[in-house]
Amino acid sequence: MRAVVFANGEPNLPGHWADLVAQARWVVAADGGGRHCLRYAVRPQVVIGDLDSLTPAEVERLQAQGARILRYPRRKDETDLELALLWAAQQGADEIAVLGGLGGRWDQTLANLLLVAHPRLQGVRLVFYDGEQRLCPVRGCATLEGQPGDTVSLIPLAGPVEGVTTQGLEYALREGTLPFGVSLGVSNTLTAPRAQVCLRRGLLLCVVIPASAQARIEAEKTPPSHRTA
Repeated sequence: MRAVVFANGEPNLPGHWADLVAQARWVVAADGGGRHCLRYAVRPQVVIGDLDSLTPAEVERLQAQGARILRYPRRKDETDLELALLWAAQQGADEIAVLGGLGGRWDQTLANLLLVAHPRLQGVRLVFYDGEQRLCPVRGCATLEGQPGDTVSLIPLAGPVEGVTTQGLEYALREGTLPFGVSLGVSNTLTAPRAQVCLRRGLLLCVVIPASAQARIEAEKTPPSHRTA
């Protein structure tokens, strides 16, 4: 069962975000993510966090829409997003789409992404969206979907990743090792609509960038005087 969590980062939503919400069993706002819900006319079942990023009026609006408010003290050990993810997992979610979980503060962004290694979330498929780009953890085996030409990067987390075997990627691995802190797994390419990544030991952060999004990124990096008509 899927949950969608709106975090308080940059709301760079994917084109199919409304479908993600419509198909979700739970919609959760992590503190300031409630403002994104109000902006996009989404009704969360739960708003969770210390609520320091929402005004009292916004909290009242969300509550009037039927949202349950789970307020925590400001001095706490978990971030608001961590609380939201753990709450969704406790309800039985085995897939969680995170919207607005990136951008703004580097410390928050890095901490958010590293939640894929949270011991209480190991049975949950987390997917962070930044526009059409998506980031997700890979343990064991995973199937990656996209189009030929899409960029795929496999980045080790928490140490080297061993026994990596891939299918459907331009640069194939067979029982290979991706060392931690080395960029060996960056910028591979899908050669089929589906690819498979399997590993024996470790944890990968997989980033999939559609070719269209990659083209826009490259165009933005090119000075206007060097762009072709």
